[in-house]
Amino acid sequence: MQVYDNPHSGQGLDHDSLSEVPFPSVDANAVGALLARCPLAEATPLTRLEDFGGAGEVFVKDERFRMTLGSFKALGAAYAIARDAEEGKAKGRTYVCASAGNHGLSVTAGALAFGAKAVIYLAESVPQDFQDRLEAFEATVVREGAIYEESMAAAQKAAEENGWELLSDSSWPGYMERPFRVMEGYLALADETVREMGEPPTHIFLQAGVGGLAGACAAYFREKWGSEPKIIVVEPEAAPALLESVKAGRCVETQGPVSSMGRLDCKEPSLIALKGLARDADRFTLISEEEAEAAMPVLTEAGLESTPSGGAGLAALLAGEPLGPEARVLCILSEAPE
Repeated sequence: MQVYDNPHSGQGLDHDSLSEVPFPSVDANAVGALLARCPLAEATPLTRLEDFGGAGEVFVKDERFRMTLGSFKALGAAYAIARDAEEGKAKGRTYVCASAGNHGLSVTAGALAFGAKAVIYLAESVPQDFQDRLEAFEATVVREGAIYEESMAAAQKAAEENGWELLSDSSWPGYMERPFRVMEGYLALADETVREMGEPPTHIFLQAGVGGLAGACAAYFREKWGSEPKIIVVEPEAAPALLESVKAGRCVETQGPVSSMGRLDCKEPSLIALKGLARDADRFTLISEEEAEAAMPVLTEAGLESTPSGGAGLAALLAGEPLGPEARVLCILSEAPE
């Protein structure tokens, strides 16, 4: 495990490349109003564990059954498409994205619900099971690229050539509005957590790929709980995009092998997430493949079976120094097992 204390916490990065980038939204009311109209939109459980991972209390926000899609990402792209539908812009439209699996499911479910079409680009490393699930929701699936970044470039090219609507959960120069709304959708789970917990946690572990979930939740938790909780962002050692960008003081692209934490295996961060987390995170932690895998049987025994991606925050808790009996920890179990 590698740990880096964030010297920019509370202030953020002062770099010209981020000057026009918005901070993540904290407007959970906008999300709640739309979700209230969805028959599948129920709050997910907050499970309490005692004496787990060297902490007195551990609260686990369990996103494995969110809206029957199996991950928190059900809240993101589908919410963005629902906003389009409310404005009369979704029907007949084709939405295209790259995905490591879960974001594509949200795009596909949203498109199907509102009379649109979905084209999902998958890297060769994405399991066949995700392709099967996407096609069951009537998505067109295209395999292109060895890694996520290559499938993302292919999706962007397809959008430009075909006049399709690119719906990414990452942001880059000139592309901010869509990912801003996708991240806003994730506020639903953050708002549920604040309501369910009541008293703030002492520590929050947030796993990150491009950083959408971590960025959205960290911004909202700071809004509601202030500076009291210590927010720890967890990435794979193979994909330290946020940590290295914060170290450099600007967005950088990292290199590394393919990680078993596939949904977190992103080599370049979302600019919106980077801007928010540079301000809101206290620490960035990298976990190894072995540390992620070692946590899986422990989670299963606790009734929290997931994947190395979904359980990465809990894996970091288990692999680190015990926080002690006074610690009140929050983690997010972000996806169901494959």
